[in-house]
Amino acid sequence: MTTTTSTDALGDIDRRHVFHPFSVLGEHEAKGPRRVIVAGQGSTLTDDQGRTYLDAMAGLWCVNVGYGRVELADAMRAQALKLPYYHSFTSMATDTPALLAQRIIDMAPAGMSKVLYGNSGSDANDTQVKLVRMYNNLLGRPEKKKIISRARGYHGVSLASASLSGLPGMHRHFDLPLDGVRHTRAPHRLWEAQPGEDDAAFSARLAAELDALIVAEGPETVAAFIAEPVQAAGGVIVPPDGYWAAIQEVLRRHDVLLIADEVVTGFGRLGTWFGSQRLGIEPDLMTVAKGITSAYVPLSACIVSEKVWRVLADRNGDATFSHGYTYTSHPIACATAMANLDVIERDGLLDRVAVLGERLQQRLHDAFDGHSLVGDVRGIGLVGAVEFVAAQDPPARFDPIGSVAARVTHEALERGVITRALPEGDTISFSPPFVVTEEEIDRMVAVAREAADVVAAEVA
Repeated sequence: MTTTTSTDALGDIDRRHVFHPFSVLGEHEAKGPRRVIVAGQGSTLTDDQGRTYLDAMAGLWCVNVGYGRVELADAMRAQALKLPYYHSFTSMATDTPALLAQRIIDMAPAGMSKVLYGNSGSDANDTQVKLVRMYNNLLGRPEKKKIISRARGYHGVSLASASLSGLPGMHRHFDLPLDGVRHTRAPHRLWEAQPGEDDAAFSARLAAELDALIVAEGPETVAAFIAEPVQAAGGVIVPPDGYWAAIQEVLRRHDVLLIADEVVTGFGRLGTWFGSQRLGIEPDLMTVAKGITSAYVPLSACIVSEKVWRVLADRNGDATFSHGYTYTSHPIACATAMANLDVIERDGLLDRVAVLGERLQQRLHDAFDGHSLVGDVRGIGLVGAVEFVAAQDPPARFDPIGSVAARVTHEALERGVITRALPEGDTISFSPPFVVTEEEIDRMVAVAREAADVVAAEVA
């Protein structure tokens, strides 16, 4: 039964019945949603009052091909009419997951072999933990199970993936992290580099700290290192030159698997299919989600190297691999992903990201370098960030942390631009759809600067 609801009532219905993630629960129940978004086209969203907003975040780093793509909607409808669902348990197969897996392996870094589908980045990273455990059990190394992540890393919200995440707010109240997870320093120059330390020295020190952590824990107990090529939700932290080469040398020396979490950087955000390719990363396992369908439907995947696959397949004998979901290899999700990749290739969006990424980075520096509240402007490809500080030399954090970034994003929202205040810091981020125009980038940055000026006057 369909009912007609006035736009004024939508927010109240949401307030009374929807449990919102990453929101202040009591505040939402009392005040309702900040906005009710009802439509989108390109890089523009429309709310229930008819107001429009430029989405500088592509949803949550994910609507890469923009809103309102008919090609993706048509693919979803066609697959739903042809075969809306069939499972992939007990070696049963459908066509679209197979074709998509072949395509992913062809574009992935060298050495990748198999694709195991899931529903979200969180469950995919949860699966990675299980694969790592199985791998070492089959190799007769039952003690080699610990996983090292990084401070400020974001890897999801399930019990395992939230434990991997290096954001304390995600551990508080949930009795996390689980045992067996360790964290090492993030490559965040603003707060972690020492005075006068160049990129080479900073990278070498971080690698030495990782090495020392592995040695202290016992290399025979450390199974994997998980990291985003560029840390997204943790602050858009771009590693210094030489970082990944130094880190990978340590991992190889101690026989530690590398899991590249490409949930944000996968499928074009940095101007290459995967962030690993741009930054010289050679992963053993990869996690993808978000951009694989541009978030039109949920889909994630663990991409497994031949090195890992051979152990899983050859040493497990006749035993069943007892893991997977009802929706693993969902035909509609995979058909949508195929259409999404078609759009990226046909429209030359990787090349477009390279060009527009340079414009975004330049506009951010033009607008914010030297601003009284700004400690750092950073980014790579079509993702960028501005971090606000209470003092610049030496840099000092605001108290409470996060208060200024939240005020800046509020002021920007009031002016028709959606940015995001990232957790555990005073950083706002930019990650627009690949179809964003130069004029829209200019407006996103200009409005953010205007919002920062308003807040700076209030702080002063």
